Amino acid sequence: MGSPKQSPLDEVKLAMASTNELFNTEVFGKRNFAALDQIYTSNARILPPGAAMVAGRESIKKFWSDLIQSMNAKSAVLASIEVLPAGDGLVEIGRATLTAEPPGQAPAQMEVKYVVYWRQEDNRWKWHVDIWNQSA
Repeated sequence: MGSPKQSPLDEVKLAMASTNELFNTEVFGKRNFAALDQIYTSNARILPPGAAMVAGRESIKKFWSDLIQSMNAKSAVLASIEVLPAGDGLVEIGRATLTAEPPGQAPAQMEVKYVVYWRQEDNRWKWHVDIWNQSA
């Protein structure tokens, strides 16, 4: 017997997991901010906690570069909890563990929860709207 056929949503979830892992390994792990071109749509927006909305991929690259370097961030392990259809995209609800070694401070981990609205661009599922905040 062959393996069961995956549903289209299961295939999309695998692509989403691959993009989320790219964020961890390339952006946080290797500080390869050019990889954000494969993660965010060209007109994406992020809504960071306690800060102004950041619009456009180039501004998002600067945001992540500044934040990761200032915190000496090491990883961002994302775990999807639920994926829901939403118009021409998908909404992902998840949790993440961020690890950093701030200069002059003890290494730290922060648990966050997030919602990402995904859209297809260049035949790839990418983050179009990204919002997160710290878990209690």
